[in-house]
Amino acid sequence: MSFTPVIDGLEKIYTKINTQQRLNKDDGLLLLQTTNLLGLGYLANQKKRMMTGDQVFYNNNAHINYSNVCKVKCGLCAFAKDPGEKGSYTMTIEEVVDKARHFAKQGVTELHIVGGIHPDLPFSYYLEMIKQIKESAPQVSLKAFTAAEYDFFAQKENLPVLEIIKILKDAGLSFITGGGAENFSPRVREIICPGKLSGERWLEIHRLAHTLGIPSNANVLYGIIETDEELIDHLLALRTLQDETGGFKALIPTAFHPKNTKFEDLPQASAVRTLKVIAVARLILDNFRYIKAYWVSSSPQVAQMALSFGANDLDGVVREEKIYHTAGATSPQMQTEQQLIEMIHELGLEAVERDTYYNIIKTVSPKRG
Repeated sequence: MSFTPVIDGLEKIYTKINTQQRLNKDDGLLLLQTTNLLGLGYLANQKKRMMTGDQVFYNNNAHINYSNVCKVKCGLCAFAKDPGEKGSYTMTIEEVVDKARHFAKQGVTELHIVGGIHPDLPFSYYLEMIKQIKESAPQVSLKAFTAAEYDFFAQKENLPVLEIIKILKDAGLSFITGGGAENFSPRVREIICPGKLSGERWLEIHRLAHTLGIPSNANVLYGIIETDEELIDHLLALRTLQDETGGFKALIPTAFHPKNTKFEDLPQASAVRTLKVIAVARLILDNFRYIKAYWVSSSPQVAQMALSFGANDLDGVVREEKIYHTAGATSPQMQTEQQLIEMIHELGLEAVERDTYYNIIKTVSPKRG
């Protein structure tokens, strides 16, 4: 009777991890293309445990999508509308601030604020939004806008993007979202988002934010038209910038949702692809402490599975999400704090409420026996 080890076919990777050798592109491709899903999960889970043990993080957050009007209208997006188009909307500053104040009263510690590239809103709209939210809820961290939005603000004001970020930081901005990254491959971007900033520009904007002491997250989109090589190249570019600045807090792998987009004929990313991307990201990104299992994108069930494939963060409560749900996401609009804790405890792991910067607010241990 022969015994096949769980890491069958992945022995070389196992040795590299144990001897703290950095994985390269070929290693990443081997991992992404392996049929040994359990072995991949085992390696990613071991790496995660080396970093944060049995801790799984979440936060009490809320999303505000201030407008869906967008002049870019990427092919991958179901959220964007033209000005005046049926279903288009733009919140007033007062409406945004009222919503922020309402969420703050519910105990939210972080607001995630993004929208479209609105052709008509002045920069003062965004600046006043940040100022007034900070005045109304000074205790709440403002994680606002994507690199695409910052790039647009800079063009609109004819100012260096560094100045734009400084102005918003002085107004109360404390963190930059990871959106707009998609995949850095010029081939992919030309097809799925030709009007959006380049991958190089995305990296440059995050680099500048990091030099100002503003941390950020990073995204990777998968399940659209990317090749395995392009996905690994994207992760390696993030790793290189993290080596340089150390400014990224978390990676958020997000599954493409085809409904109501120009790519509606594509199948939705499978659970296996989600688990593979998260596990490979954990092993390639040795300088990222936190990898999110974003339940809005993948579903709560697959996100829970991903906690055994290298992920150690469930994002948060969210409360209200429009971008993925416009593209056909069937996940709930929110998960209560108790639901997130139960998802974590069912795996025997420790639920840790965090703030935006991963400072621990409280720890809830699973009941034993």
